[in-house]
Amino acid sequence: MQKVIVPIDGSDASIRALEAALKLVKNTESAELHVLNIQSPIGSRNVSRFFSPETLNEYYQDEGEHALEKALALLENTDVKYVKRIAVGPIAETIQAYIEEHGGDQLIMGTRGLAAMPGLILGSVTTKVLSLINIPITLIK
Repeated sequence: MQKVIVPIDGSDASIRALEAALKLVKNTESAELHVLNIQSPIGSRNVSRFFSPETLNEYYQDEGEHALEKALALLENTDVKYVKRIAVGPIAETIQAYIEEHGGDQLIMGTRGLAAMPGLILGSVTTKVLSLINIPITLIK
């Protein structure tokens, strides 16, 4: 079975990445898309003083569902098998951990379209993913 991982953050670029993934697997019966939304953890230690872990998890799940709305609407209109996941953590490392745990044959992800140097200077997620992931990666602008 071909597993294609598509990180979705709700941006237009991530939706274009999903569209590209759908074109790639549309005539492949054994293909499965994994749409993955990753929520960055709230960094303040004060948050845990005021909110329970359950409340924070509910917040992350709600935000993830909102980010996945357009993607799920696209997927519902296809016959492609898909798995939806919402995770919490540093984005690039969480993508890497997901691929290590669940496997994956290809990663297709959107970019913000930054030029190479600004992307390196800013430490973009795309640059970090490129350095961490050992499967083929397709970047969609």
